[in-house]
Amino acid sequence: MVSQTTAPPTIPAATDAAPTPLLPVYGPGELAALAARHGLTVSGARPTLGSYVRQLWGRRHFITAFATAKLTAQYSQAKLGQIWQIMTPLLNATVYYFIFGVLMNTKKNVEDFVPFLVTGVFIWTFTASSITAGTRAISGNLGLVRALHFPRASLPVALALQQLQQLLFSLAALILILIGFGQFPRPSWLLAIPALLLQAVFNTGVSMVVARLAARTPDIAQLTPFILRTWMYASGVMFSIDDHLKGDRVPHFVKVALECNPAAVFIDLMRFALIDSFSGAQLPPHVWAVAAGWALVCGVGGFVYFWKAEELYGRG
Repeated sequence: MVSQTTAPPTIPAATDAAPTPLLPVYGPGELAALAARHGLTVSGARPTLGSYVRQLWGRRHFITAFATAKLTAQYSQAKLGQIWQIMTPLLNATVYYFIFGVLMNTKKNVEDFVPFLVTGVFIWTFTASSITAGTRAISGNLGLVRALHFPRASLPVALALQQLQQLLFSLAALILILIGFGQFPRPSWLLAIPALLLQAVFNTGVSMVVARLAARTPDIAQLTPFILRTWMYASGVMFSIDDHLKGDRVPHFVKVALECNPAAVFIDLMRFALIDSFSGAQLPPHVWAVAAGWALVCGVGGFVYFWKAEELYGRG
């Protein structure tokens, strides 16, 4: 019988490898100081306002190209193509004419009702389309936002520029309608240029506000059409606000609110510029100052409001 013996335990061979050194542990403040010492910055951090403006100006060619491409592609699947840029406001004006002008007889106290109505529809569509496009500025371009580093304000600015381009394209039809109803070019038509510029700044500012809101709360895009429809009815697109405010039929604060309504202000300025029978007496007091004030407050305020959430777009 062979006895089994247990093998003696082996001793690990000594190695020359040095022990792995322990990494130093830094606190949050020390990490920030270490990163700053080596020139590192937070990825996607919000730049200063001045730097942001310079970055946005540096992307001006991209903004213009993006707006033009969006405008070209907007009706690319429709057989009538870009003609819908003119047809859409004209069809809206036709519907409003029969409902409000004929059935509700709002035209009885409005001279040159067709030029009055068509001008209002075209100018209102500019504002409404800019705001609607703003609700999709971030959510509709998430792939671009997450893939590339650029000032996110480029998107709502480009979409507002797209709507301005579309309006300028549509103005050719508006001018033909005005001439067809006896409104021929005159020096006051030049007033349409500053009015449109102020409106474009206002639209861009509001577009940036709704772009930030819709980026965090997508339901804003579903609510926007109802808000715009209510706003349109309070903006004198289909009727004369001045005529309805005569006398004491409405409280004074309602009268002031309707007169200072920015959409109504820009519509009235364009009517004053383009329609002979729409006189300065129908304009609210200090109308140009009110228009410039809305453009300044909404343009600058909307831009700053959008910039403050720059690092949050495309996340979550």
